[in-house]
This record gives sequence, structure tokens and C-alpha cells, in this order.
Amino acid sequence: MKLKIKVKPGSKADEILQEADGCFKIKIRAQPIEGKANKYLLEFLSEKLRLPKSKINLLKGEANSFKTLEIDADESYVLQKLSGK
Repeated sequence: MKLKIKVKPGSKADEILQEADGCFKIKIRAQPIEGKANKYLLEFLSEKLRLPKSKINLLKGEANSFKTLEIDADESYVLQKLSGK
């Protein structure tokens, strides 16, 4: 499934928020320096979704806060895990 998210690096804590329009905003502690935030984002999502990192790929937005991810998992499973249900 493809997932569009907004990432806010340099936050005080890691957090996943669901906006009113259904989009996800992900706050992460990692700084956006030399790709560290992107790497951390994939590790964080891997842990939250309980999937290997190899199942999550960054398709678009390497240098942007708006990112598109390709996640090799069922859409309902991913949305359930991200929304904390």
C-alpha cells in the first residue's frame, strides 16, 4: 500500500497523530541531517507496524516533510496500527 504522511523531525518525542482529514502526521526525535531523520522514520515505523524494515520503502519526499511510503502489508493492518487501535 502507498501511504502519504507528513513528518516533523526534531520533536521532543516520537508520536503518530491522525489529522481530521485522515492523514497521518508523524513526529520524530531525529534531526533532518544527512538522511538521519529518514532512516529513523523507517526504523520507527518498522517497530510500530511490527514489520521488517525491508517491507517499508520511501518512494518520494527524501528532502521534504511530505513523504510517500510503500508498505508491503495489508492496508487495514497498517491503518489500524498507525491509529493505535
